[in-house]
Amino acid sequence: MSGDFWFDALLGVLLLVLALATIQARQLAAAVMLYVVFGLMLALAWARLGAADLALAEAAIGAGLTGALLFSALARQPKSITPPVRAGKMAPLAALMLCISMGTVLGWTLWQLPLQPAHSQLPAALEQLGSSGTEHLVTAVLLNFRAWDTLLELLVLLLALLGTRLVAAPEPAALQHWPLARQWSIRLLPLLVLVAFFVLWRGATAPGGAFQAGALLAAALVVLRLNGQLPMLSFGAWWVRALILAGVLAFLLAGLLSLWLNWQPEQAVQWLSWPLPLAKGLILLIELCATLAIGLTLTLLVVGERKELTA
Repeated sequence: MSGDFWFDALLGVLLLVLALATIQARQLAAAVMLYVVFGLMLALAWARLGAADLALAEAAIGAGLTGALLFSALARQPKSITPPVRAGKMAPLAALMLCISMGTVLGWTLWQLPLQPAHSQLPAALEQLGSSGTEHLVTAVLLNFRAWDTLLELLVLLLALLGTRLVAAPEPAALQHWPLARQWSIRLLPLLVLVAFFVLWRGATAPGGAFQAGALLAAALVVLRLNGQLPMLSFGAWWVRALILAGVLAFLLAGLLSLWLNWQPEQAVQWLSWPLPLAKGLILLIELCATLAIGLTLTLLVVGERKELTA
């Protein structure tokens, strides 16, 4: 067997071990650190499967943003925590049987799947790639062939932010900022922002795009907020609301423009279908607005309007 096989097998075993260790960890800090490591290893697994876009998203959100959120929640835990209720003696056996049952069903389902999809749309997508306005297939699918999906994702993200604001409560406790983390963010966070916009630009010809770039931008903003180096981002500020709505508005305006440019009497209306001469420019504009909207939305979801985070 080749070295790639043993590497992938070791990576799969490591993911299972990290998942179990995260669940079984008795210390919350250890569980959070193990979860972050699990996210990084999962990103590596996606990269090994050739899904670079998912790998970028997992590293930025699964390990980065979620890890920062968990560490932020950990810092707010009271010193005296009620000990967990002890499970019964049969609980481990029941959990094991449940895992075996779920694993059997999942394995049987995967075994029944055909090696090749019955009706693959990949040839048709590749055939139309030249008229999509971009050279990267994933970007063409997300922002041209199936632009509806991306528009709805931005709407869901906006609704998640609005819902969080309705149930979130202010926290008066002040945080102690780690000097080393503050120095690290001053020197390295500008590079992270630069990488975010590079990922956005490269999304036209390689794995990347608005979602990954927005997640990296949010990671930079979250670290600055947690270190008290960024003023409070208020949803009440007009420019914050404008940037958060920018992704959805850019999609809608581009869709209206496509209706006007593609309109012909007695023919079907072509909504969210960009004319070839304008496709590349419209896709880049939508991705730029979506990057800013995703970055600010994720930042507010993780470290919303908390005055105690400001130094």
